[in-house]
Amino acid sequence: MECPNCRDTALRPVLTKQGVVVDYCDVCKGVWLDRGELFHFAKKPMRVSQALQDALKRQSPTHKRSPRTGKPMVQIAYRGALALDYCPASGGLWFDAGELKALLEQERNVRFALDRKAAARHSEKEPAGTRVDRREARRHRRIRSGLLPLPNLFLRSTVTLTGLYALLGAVLIAAVEFAGMSLDLAVGIGIGIVLLQFLIGPFLMDLSLRWLYRMQWVPPSELPEHLRQFVDKVCKKKRIKFPRFGIINDGAPQAFTYGHVPNNARIVISRGILELLEPEEAEAVVAHELGHAVHWDMFLMTIAQLVPLLLYFVYRSLIRMRRAGRNNKSAGARIAIAIGAYVLYIISEYVVLWFSRTREYHADRFAGEVTGRPSTLASALVKIAYGLAGQKKEEQTEETESRSTETKGRSTNLAAIGALGIFDAGAAQSLAITSYAEGGGAGAPVNKEQLKGAMRWDLWNPWAKWYELHSTHPLVAHRLRYLSDQAVHKGQEPYVVFDQVRPESYWDEFFTDLTIHLLPLAALLVPLAFFGLRSLDQTTAMQQPVWPVMLTLLGAALLLRFRFSYRGGYFPEMSVASLLKRVKVSAVRPVPCTLRGTIIGRGVPGYLFSEDFVLKDDTGIMFLDYRQPLGLWELLFALLKAEDYQGREVVVEGWYRRAPVPYVELKSIRAGANLSRSWVPFLYRLTAIALLVAGLIWGMGAN
Repeated sequence: MECPNCRDTALRPVLTKQGVVVDYCDVCKGVWLDRGELFHFAKKPMRVSQALQDALKRQSPTHKRSPRTGKPMVQIAYRGALALDYCPASGGLWFDAGELKALLEQERNVRFALDRKAAARHSEKEPAGTRVDRREARRHRRIRSGLLPLPNLFLRSTVTLTGLYALLGAVLIAAVEFAGMSLDLAVGIGIGIVLLQFLIGPFLMDLSLRWLYRMQWVPPSELPEHLRQFVDKVCKKKRIKFPRFGIINDGAPQAFTYGHVPNNARIVISRGILELLEPEEAEAVVAHELGHAVHWDMFLMTIAQLVPLLLYFVYRSLIRMRRAGRNNKSAGARIAIAIGAYVLYIISEYVVLWFSRTREYHADRFAGEVTGRPSTLASALVKIAYGLAGQKKEEQTEETESRSTETKGRSTNLAAIGALGIFDAGAAQSLAITSYAEGGGAGAPVNKEQLKGAMRWDLWNPWAKWYELHSTHPLVAHRLRYLSDQAVHKGQEPYVVFDQVRPESYWDEFFTDLTIHLLPLAALLVPLAFFGLRSLDQTTAMQQPVWPVMLTLLGAALLLRFRFSYRGGYFPEMSVASLLKRVKVSAVRPVPCTLRGTIIGRGVPGYLFSEDFVLKDDTGIMFLDYRQPLGLWELLFALLKAEDYQGREVVVEGWYRRAPVPYVELKSIRAGANLSRSWVPFLYRLTAIALLVAGLIWGMGAN
């Protein structure tokens, strides 16, 4: 975007101390705020909104053009005195030097300050990103002399599987020797589940994809010619059979593989892979899936994932034996081994996730090797996982433009093969269209500066590390960096170089969010620690003070978390672009907002029972999460009501969150006469108040 005052000067993103990125002109010191961004800095957004509505009634022409649309702006009189430049088309505001300070003096509930260290880094003495660019340049020189190695795949696979099964063997031996579990049962558990899972798992996936998703198997001759030739060349080179291909009839891009061994691999891609990606990008995505097959990931991940399953089965079996009262002499040993099995089950789950993330890096590198262009896969990942793709101009339709976002962490049948997809549909999924090209439409190149804005949350926010720890895939920003390294090693231009310095630590917000999130658990544990476990004795429960104290603290904790996570009162109208600039946001720390746009698809591509939506406004695309207290309620909405909103203009109110996918948890959605509300916030608050009141009444009665 160009400065309205300095026509040939580009605005650049600068982080504010409030954790919001704004567009700033180094020459005239002006600031551009997209629609709704001013509310990020207001403690009382309703008051600011009313002042803006009054100001819009008094408009006059101005020579300045909007940096967002290039169209003429108008001048408005904020509170009758302060003249601001307003873009009617985008809803943005331009502040000349000194105007923001004047607004702050009038609105004492508004706090706005640029990060001066960030501004200094972009001064004339040190142009944008210079310090980091030098560091990246040194790093790339090292890469050209020798590609930074990934961990040895064979060694890591061997050590991981050996370690996992050593833990499993130790637990089974202890269960047989000390807890009274029969040897036949222990051996039967291992053999039975391994065989059943491995033999019938792919066939169950075949049935699931045919029944619940719009998927069809296609012969190689029906694939695009370029893709068929590419797959045939790779398969001959790696000496594997041509995989079976399935096509999901949905415009959202998705790809995954499953099967038993390399020679009976199934590769499933959506229609969006072929329509939204360039031919070379589609080949790179398929190459990634072929990498999983060549590396035997389907077999090895199945074997690895069985260890947590078996450990959990052992834990449940020992608990059932204890309840049945068998072998009372070994009851203590059973309890100890059951606890140990459960702890190892948790540990092994994280080991398997770590193992999966390692194999993703190798599949990416395989794609870079066989295509010869690592940046092609990087571009495809940006379009799939960050949602930065449009539709090819000659093929663009409302339906196929839609759904460039994926499901936000819902449990579906695709979870079974999540570790072998192009990205994790639960955690590394689409981050909405953060650089949606205004006016450029589909097929426009990705804005690299705004792509870095999408990467910023991945690389800076502590919550990103938390979500990656629980994900089958690395965060996309990390994968992009490895692919850029591979491109540099090949003497090619890296797709993106993240040349920004984190301006501050975000751990204070993280610990605040984590404390709020864990308050209900603390409310349960603190009374137990204070009164002791003996206070739970059922024979004297009514006489023990632990129960009313626990209920009271739990109700208070839930009420406090509700006030923090469901901030209400006023939901200012904002845009997708303004929301995505918020760095300090999480699943616990939301931003109340109102969005206007068009529903362009359901949340889960091709899934019949998806109750969520994808919304597009004039600045980007956002995932909408529809929640109700009961799953059956959501299912009925998906079957009976969701279709009423497809392709329609809507107004939604809700809470913008990030986990790590940006999404809006719906409070309400309206399209004409159709109105649907979520009852989750109401029941959440009602439950918290009920527990608090019940605890207080019980405590007063006990006294």
